[in-house]
Amino acid sequence: MFARGSGSLKKATAVAHVSIRVEKHGSRFTAERPAVHCHHFSSEYGGPGRTPVGSSENRENRPPSSAEAKQKRESDRQFLISVLESSATKRDAKAYLQTFGSERAASGEKTPAFTTILHSSIPGNKDVPLFVQGPVRVSVADSSEVPHVAIVKLREPQAWCDDLLDGVAKTLTQLRDLGLRSVVVLDCGLDQTQGRAWREVVSQQSDRLIKAIGRHRSPGAELVDSGIWKTNGTSQKHPSVESTNLFVGFGKAFTMPLRHGHILVVPPRALSETLGHEPADANEIVFALTNFFSGLQFDKQSLMEEKPEFGEDGHHLRKAVVDRIIVIDPYGGIPSIRQGDGARVFVNLDEEFDNLRAALATHKHDDVPKAMPGLTGDPKAKHMENLQLVRNTLAILPSTASAIITSPAEAANLRVSPSPANGATIGQLVGEVKTRRWQNPLIHNLLTDRPIYSASLPIGRVKPSEQNAEVALSRMPTTTLAKKGLPVTIFPDPRAGPWQPPKPGTPRLRLTDTCIDLARLTHLINDSFNRKLDVEHYLARVQDSLAGIIVAGEYEGGAILTWERPFGMDEETAYREGRMVPYLDKFAVLKKSQGAGGVADIVFNAMVRDCFPSGVCWRSRKNNPVNKWYFERSCGVRKLPSSTWAMFWTTPEAATAGRLMGDYEDVCRNVAPSWDDTKPAD
Repeated sequence: MFARGSGSLKKATAVAHVSIRVEKHGSRFTAERPAVHCHHFSSEYGGPGRTPVGSSENRENRPPSSAEAKQKRESDRQFLISVLESSATKRDAKAYLQTFGSERAASGEKTPAFTTILHSSIPGNKDVPLFVQGPVRVSVADSSEVPHVAIVKLREPQAWCDDLLDGVAKTLTQLRDLGLRSVVVLDCGLDQTQGRAWREVVSQQSDRLIKAIGRHRSPGAELVDSGIWKTNGTSQKHPSVESTNLFVGFGKAFTMPLRHGHILVVPPRALSETLGHEPADANEIVFALTNFFSGLQFDKQSLMEEKPEFGEDGHHLRKAVVDRIIVIDPYGGIPSIRQGDGARVFVNLDEEFDNLRAALATHKHDDVPKAMPGLTGDPKAKHMENLQLVRNTLAILPSTASAIITSPAEAANLRVSPSPANGATIGQLVGEVKTRRWQNPLIHNLLTDRPIYSASLPIGRVKPSEQNAEVALSRMPTTTLAKKGLPVTIFPDPRAGPWQPPKPGTPRLRLTDTCIDLARLTHLINDSFNRKLDVEHYLARVQDSLAGIIVAGEYEGGAILTWERPFGMDEETAYREGRMVPYLDKFAVLKKSQGAGGVADIVFNAMVRDCFPSGVCWRSRKNNPVNKWYFERSCGVRKLPSSTWAMFWTTPEAATAGRLMGDYEDVCRNVAPSWDDTKPAD
């Protein structure tokens, strides 16, 4: 498990200082690297064969200066701290190793003087990080191995200060060091009819980004200026793929540099059928690259110079595994009304896309970005554009892929420090004062596949309580993690009416109703709790008290909720006096889905948002490891004396309402367990 908290910072600092001393007094390590043979097409850089400024070949033939060595040591130290701060669990580390474990060695690149290597081969310590100091030689992986890729869109980099761009470049190289290689698409956001002025801005920003990446660890970046082609004909559309007239016309311009660890920079233009460059929409380029790397570029093969590659099953071969779509936009993530000036932490696109689109039409989250000079376009339209882009791309990617929409300051791991003296606005201060944030959201997500803040955390546990509004605003998250997600089914449907205690004697939902798959629900509970449910006893117990159930996906997660009454009180009296207690009876997530995909957050949010918005209570064993998760999402917790139970609730006024708290406690003490074993009840 990764270290966390202040202890991790101390440990990271100690390791960093040891490494710096080793590097000062030891010899430099050099590793063999395979020769890179690839084509560079750039009208801006002198045509084919010329390596762009900032790429690794321009820097490897000369010894580093003392300033460069110092900068590298500090970069390594900050990188190690970022990894230590990731708060990844053993499950996260195992999943990361299985996906990216061999990527660090794929290009035969030099390793830094000290690095964090997640090592799974130590007996008894398969899931812990191994801190390796000094020179380490890595082997060159099979050149046919498919690399893991992030397709990154940078919006209006011409409005970013140098500190922001440099910080983003450093983060991209750190992602590459952790096994995720970036293909960066520039979106300069200008009126393309400006002709020469637009072309100059695109060329300047391409060169600026390549130089910034070149300052952080080799291999550097390469410009791919003629890999995207454009056809004027009608695109033949595959049923599951959006239509676009852009496609990858020369694939090796992308695949060969990626295999050798380079970061690719793609300007927003395409080669037309007349062999001239034309402006191209950056979103369409991102989508075309997603199609190409995923092996879904079906109808353009006759125009390509390369023969299509097929696997043994006759399907097109993937050129890379697209694990992340990253949008770095000065407007930040998708705005959240619930979180004030912050962004939505997590978006389940399958369930929330339509509601988000409707909410964006009326949202007023446009104050902060306007303070950054040089931005163009309407904030609402840009948020909608980003949301549509991640939806389209994730629709053709595996369910394990995700998208991140964040701001340049978050991606660069910088935060603002407003100064009351000069009265500057937040946007003007971004990047000017370089103070570390808590965690880098892109690195954290790569190592954990989760957002920094859980989507089910109450706003009070995310938003800092600061008297200074600017300081509080500067510390709000501006990053949104989006996944294709899971459908959520709720019985009875709260859209038809809020859940209310049923009148005694009226029909009610049963777990044996045909709308519920009892066999799958039972398997979900057994797998999640790692014990067997006594189904007959449980059905009898909840027969007259069932309030409803929540099902995420194909029974990957779920909750069973009931209306309980104080011990010894009959149903008629409890209903008449308004003392029916909303109770979370079972909360379950399949083991394979625990910690991934936000399944627990999806179910919990559905419960507190749609089913019991006024509050719900539940119980858990006092020594249950999941209690920390429950505590962070509840309004309160109480350990019940003379019992093994801890009681939780989300009802804001419960702690000051004596009778309500008494009813909650009475229910949590007396609900009978329904397990088919003799272990203590959960």
